[in-house]
Amino acid sequence: MKRNYNMLILLLLLAFASCSFTSKTFEDPDKDKLLVQVVTYVLERGHFDPKTMDDAFSEAVYTEYLDQIDPLKQYFYKSDIEEFEKFKTQLDDQLRVSDISFFNLTYERLMTRISEAKEIYKAILNEPFDYSKNENYNADYDSIDFVKNKRALTDRWRQRLKYTNLANYDDLIEEQENLEELNAQADSLQTEPIAKKTMKEVEEAARKETLKTINVYYNDYIDDMDRDDWFVLYLNAVAQQFDPHTTYFAPQDKEAFNQDMAGKLEGIGARLQKRDNNTKILELISGGPAWRGKELEVGDIIVKVRQEDEKEAVTITGMRIDDAIKLIKGPKGTNVYLTVKKVDGSTKIIKITRDVVEIEETHAKSAFVDKDGKRFGIINLPKFYADFEDYEKLNAASDVKREIIRLKELGMEGLVLDLRNNGGGSLQTVVEMAGFFIKSGPVVQVRSTEAPKEILNDTDKSIVWDGPLVILVNEFSASASEILAAAMQDYKRAIIIGSKQTYGKGTVQSFYDLNRMVKNNKEGDLGALKVTRQKYYRINGGSVQLEGVKSDVIVPDRFSYIDIGEKDQKNPLSWDEIDAADYEVWDGYFDYDTTIEMSKSRMQNNPQLQLISENAKWVRERMDEKVYPLNYADYKMRLETNEKQSKTFDKIAEYKTNLTYKSLPYEARLFETDTVLKDKRERWHESLSKDVYVEEALHVLKDLKASHAVKKLANVKE
Repeated sequence: MKRNYNMLILLLLLAFASCSFTSKTFEDPDKDKLLVQVVTYVLERGHFDPKTMDDAFSEAVYTEYLDQIDPLKQYFYKSDIEEFEKFKTQLDDQLRVSDISFFNLTYERLMTRISEAKEIYKAILNEPFDYSKNENYNADYDSIDFVKNKRALTDRWRQRLKYTNLANYDDLIEEQENLEELNAQADSLQTEPIAKKTMKEVEEAARKETLKTINVYYNDYIDDMDRDDWFVLYLNAVAQQFDPHTTYFAPQDKEAFNQDMAGKLEGIGARLQKRDNNTKILELISGGPAWRGKELEVGDIIVKVRQEDEKEAVTITGMRIDDAIKLIKGPKGTNVYLTVKKVDGSTKIIKITRDVVEIEETHAKSAFVDKDGKRFGIINLPKFYADFEDYEKLNAASDVKREIIRLKELGMEGLVLDLRNNGGGSLQTVVEMAGFFIKSGPVVQVRSTEAPKEILNDTDKSIVWDGPLVILVNEFSASASEILAAAMQDYKRAIIIGSKQTYGKGTVQSFYDLNRMVKNNKEGDLGALKVTRQKYYRINGGSVQLEGVKSDVIVPDRFSYIDIGEKDQKNPLSWDEIDAADYEVWDGYFDYDTTIEMSKSRMQNNPQLQLISENAKWVRERMDEKVYPLNYADYKMRLETNEKQSKTFDKIAEYKTNLTYKSLPYEARLFETDTVLKDKRERWHESLSKDVYVEEALHVLKDLKASHAVKKLANVKE
């Protein structure tokens, strides 16, 4: 297929950009000052919507930076903040002249306060906690102020440590209550029995465990951070005022990014996300150890990590995501034990054996199912991938086309394209893929700062699939996924089923290697800067920025009430619109409006979706809880109440349809020699048979198919 792509915008993913706008010479013997020069220069001249570096900008940087280095307000005193505040409106002036005196002051003070904090927490954990006392711990750090003196700071630490220690205390009490059963298991396994403890000994043992964990955190991680690591936080406090996707990458982070792009890693096979001081599971890589284990789920929070050769687990709550990843990743064949807070509120220890994880499961896969005498196909596309060194050899568009043709050969009468959790990828593949479902026409519009819009068109009038089409999306469908869903919705070519809206990322980023900006650089690797360079728009002229793509049929999921999308990030670019492109709505004789209303009616009366919605609300309520009891009896009562409530949602996992999904013949032949692939597909087919969203997509395909004959006949009679 031939396409009229503009060479300026072939990627929607991350591309290393040339610095053609660079005409300035950067020189400074101080690496930090040199970095400030280069970073601010690129931001002001390379960003799609550059910010004015004024007093308001300065105040935003000031607030963001302090929030990053002391988010729990456990280090600085009120007097420190009052001293820092003289810089509150001066940071813009400092950035212009590469002055880093504010950073120097806060860094040196922070090192002093961290050193003092170590003595505070050690002293606190040296004394017993009184768990009969009625008091609460407030974890809403935005609502509390910095303390005025050491006594108040010590009490803040005491409450947090007491709350942290409660989990250890409760575990040890349960251990003592089940001592006979546990020791019977120990005897059968020929391991050391657990000694009987008094309540005083239990309380002391719990504090010792908490002390070991926090010592590891400070000694091995906080103390391991050098000045450069803290300076990265300052640079990103500046960069992310422009938008949430504009980020500075230190040399080691750039290297990690490059390794990830290579498509292989050794670890558990999970993508992690840092939110509210927690390390959350963002995605499980199909075929990886965590995926195979069936215990870890998207949305789970990893609380602690223990290595197989260590007795003590390390608490990673509040830890930098890079440091948490270092603990979780490891050589193939080694075990790691994760203490996980499940989405339903329960806590579980999960053992995972690390392995080499191939990220090839990001490729398209398909299956077919027979329902009510009709055969339907489903294609799952986790990413819009492409090998840009050899595009013809590997790209998502070619793979999807191949699967569509194979499904057609099996007599497919309707197609489900599953873009749930698809975070985007190559723009070229999106435009090509859209062309499979329409005759020709515009697919997406792209605009750069002070440049005319570019319209990317499908110019090939051939159609790969002209039958009923449903696209599944959710809150994690972003970027390229939103382009395809939006285009098919605007053409009225497909019915979109999913969350209220998709992620809402309507921007394009480029990578700038900062080393290329400095001639004869003697300061070492300067890292890279990811910068938002463009925005893209629907063919109807609207942007998906913030608003995402709104589903034709909205169905609840576990994330319905959780702040996930672009609109929930800091400093997102605004929504806007441009003129619509010239396009004609699809004339395929499908009654979309009636079909959508029929689907909505089914969804309103679906008990499984009602239960999912109730669970989502309950999860949100738990997340909004910020005040916790420090009285053990109250803590235990709340814990038991939450566990009891969470069990009411167990039926969600028990849901199953009577549908059987099968692999295509070519893939079934591969199973004879590839048992891993066979296991992956059987797992996928099993999940499809329990998927209420796919089940509804098939109902919609059936309705669309039925409406086609009726509408076409009516059109002929007219």
